[in-house]
Amino acid sequence: MLSRHKGNILAYFKERLTNAICEGINSMVQAAKRKARGYHTFEGYATMIYLVAGKLQLAAPVPF
Repeated sequence: MLSRHKGNILAYFKERLTNAICEGINSMVQAAKRKARGYHTFEGYATMIYLVAGKLQLAAPVPF
């Protein structure tokens, strides 16, 4: 069984990605898709993905 999955096992040690991480990213993209429902272009959808999954530090400007 190990020899059949050797490539996948070695890929984990190289990339350090598991299915759990990929599913988490997919969950955030699906949430962005639901939030971007009113946008009619892919650019709106892509922007929403960046806002949801990008972990951006957005600060409000100080007025004075």
